[in-house]
Amino acid sequence: MQLDAIKQSLSAYLKKFIQKEIAADDEIITSGLVNSLFAMQLILFIEKEFSLKIGNEDLDIKNFNSLNAISRFVGNKKGLTI
Repeated sequence: MQLDAIKQSLSAYLKKFIQKEIAADDEIITSGLVNSLFAMQLILFIEKEFSLKIGNEDLDIKNFNSLNAISRFVGNKKGLTI
C-alpha cells in the first residue's frame, strides 16, 4: 500500500466524523475538532484498516494530530519509504 492510498483511506474515515473540510496539515486533536474518545476510535480503525498493532510507545499526539502525521505514522509502521 502506497502513502497516497493510506492518506485517501484515512481522509475518507475522518470525513465521516468531522463535519468541516480539513487540510492535510490541520490539527484535528489539539484544535478540538475531535475528542479523546474519537482519538481511540481512530486508533482502532488504523489497527484494523492497515493491519497494525499500535503500542503504548506509539501513543504520542504528534503521530495522530493531522492527516499528514497519521499517514506518515502508518507508512513508517508499514515500512514504507517516506
